[in-house]
Amino acid sequence: MRGHIMQSIPILFGAGFVIVGLRHFQDPAWFEPIVPGILGVPRLWVYFSGLLEIILGLGIMTPKFRPEASILTAMMLVVLYWANLNMWVNDIPIGGSRLSTNGHIIRGLIQALMIWLALWIGDWLPSKS
Repeated sequence: MRGHIMQSIPILFGAGFVIVGLRHFQDPAWFEPIVPGILGVPRLWVYFSGLLEIILGLGIMTPKFRPEASILTAMMLVVLYWANLNMWVNDIPIGGSRLSTNGHIIRGLIQALMIWLALWIGDWLPSKS
């Protein structure tokens, strides 16, 4: 039972990235407001980040590419937090809603958990054995 759960975690985690990555192409306007203005051309960055999420999500789901995809996913999540921070600092609504300070803190904690999970899935964290 435990083995099945451990095998399903990378599949579910990777699938989440694939789904969100596809959403970048289905509804790019939803993501555009949080792209930092200094980057310019928000739609380009939305498509680029969506493509990265799809590729890395598939990589995490594939055992052969899992170590590389997981470290790259962790790095991507660190970089993409810039958009979340931009949304917080500039009080930018996304999907017609503004997050409260607590909402942004929770979002940041979830981002940190996802970074940890990506590193754990790829076996990048030091083990105690």
